[in-house]
Amino acid sequence: MTQTAPLKKWQEKGYPARLQEDLGDGIVRCHLSPRNCRIRPGQHGFCMVRANRDGKLVSLNYGRSVHATEETIETEAVFHYEPGARILSMGNIGCMLNCDYCHNWKTSQARFVEDKDVFYYTPEEVVDIAKRHGIKVISWTYNDPVVWHEFVVESAKLAQEAGIVNLYKSAFFISPEAIEELIPVIDIFSISIKSMDPKYYRKITKGWIEPVLDGAELVYRAGRHVEVSTLMVTDLSDDEKTARAMASFVGERLGAEVPTHFVRFHPDYKMTNTIRTPVERLEKARRIALEMGLQNVYLGNVYDTDSTNTYCHGCGDLLVTRYGLNANVLGVSADGHCVKCSADANMRRIADVPKASVVDALPAGADLDIATFDWYGDIRALHVQVRNDSSQLDRVYHRRNRPGTRGGSWGVINLRPGESYRFIAAKSTLDEVGVAVAVPRTCTSSLHQVFDRAHFPTLEVDAGTLNADVTPLPLYVNPRAKD
Repeated sequence: MTQTAPLKKWQEKGYPARLQEDLGDGIVRCHLSPRNCRIRPGQHGFCMVRANRDGKLVSLNYGRSVHATEETIETEAVFHYEPGARILSMGNIGCMLNCDYCHNWKTSQARFVEDKDVFYYTPEEVVDIAKRHGIKVISWTYNDPVVWHEFVVESAKLAQEAGIVNLYKSAFFISPEAIEELIPVIDIFSISIKSMDPKYYRKITKGWIEPVLDGAELVYRAGRHVEVSTLMVTDLSDDEKTARAMASFVGERLGAEVPTHFVRFHPDYKMTNTIRTPVERLEKARRIALEMGLQNVYLGNVYDTDSTNTYCHGCGDLLVTRYGLNANVLGVSADGHCVKCSADANMRRIADVPKASVVDALPAGADLDIATFDWYGDIRALHVQVRNDSSQLDRVYHRRNRPGTRGGSWGVINLRPGESYRFIAAKSTLDEVGVAVAVPRTCTSSLHQVFDRAHFPTLEVDAGTLNADVTPLPLYVNPRAKD
């Protein structure tokens, strides 16, 4: 489609794109995704963030991002790589798919992207943020890192050189050529298989399933850590057929040890006239996959269930407990084995992971604003965004609140002058009622409630939600809908 509206700020500058084929007459072909878009001068590919400018393929989203956010590795449906690890989540603009239920539609669909939601980073800045905050994993995530290819490859290489692990959370609708460029720099692939039904794939995601399955097998055979997940959409894919098809694929083309996640759906984007996936359907899918021989099967976006825990296949001992997006390692050795019976837990660990800073009490006499947020409905996670507006180092504090007490230690986040930072606080125990955040008056801060795994953009808490158990704001409005 030819660009006719005025360019937004984030669209103005293009960055030389990889995987270009020159077709002559100024026409180029993009070999990033299986679409192999043929793009004339002045036009864009399907993703709307790769364009032909003066006969050259360019990326319009290089360094353009949603806010860098500290989360946990469980956010990315990764349970067998350093459970509980803090990660730096980096997401971008655009997507090679257009799923009807997309949780990140406001950024994945480029036409909806507003300049106010776009942040700018260099590869060096991303790595520096992770290093300064003691984070050992960078996750390329949210809408989808496939269309951020140049920035991901270049940044991941720098991260690798700094001893930082790279995680790639993706729907993996990507070409073999692009995968070959990722394999040397990506350590973990968390692959979201939207469905095992080819017709569903084309109708709901606007892509096709075959390259996704082929790509998952390619990175698994390359020896990379792979985990797979599928979103169990209510009354569409939350059935026994999906469970059996997923288990067959993992068992036959990957390996029985590959962690497999059945993920609870929440209505969003164009699919709001429905309900969240009934948990009993997810539990049934898990039982089926285990009966078919898979070793590590979990539920996602679900609380208060043992189906998120990891047990030893040798002695049955409890190895890792999980509650929401939090994990507690009980019985896994540094080399990924059960400490009780030495059986291989198929779990990779990261050596010398820095612990988050904590203090027993707030500093006496500190000039702090304290805000509290209580969990309600299905809102059990919160993004906290803070910016140090002063000319000196400042500290932000956060803590969990439980019934009958407001005590306990405070987590500490150090912010250098001018730094803007975002981090997640997710419900960590059954009895936890909410969180408290203490912010210096020299900082600007805001709280943003989050459904399930994080999504972008989010609105400030004061904006509320349409329905606490169904869908977060902003609410998609079909431009073709009539009053």
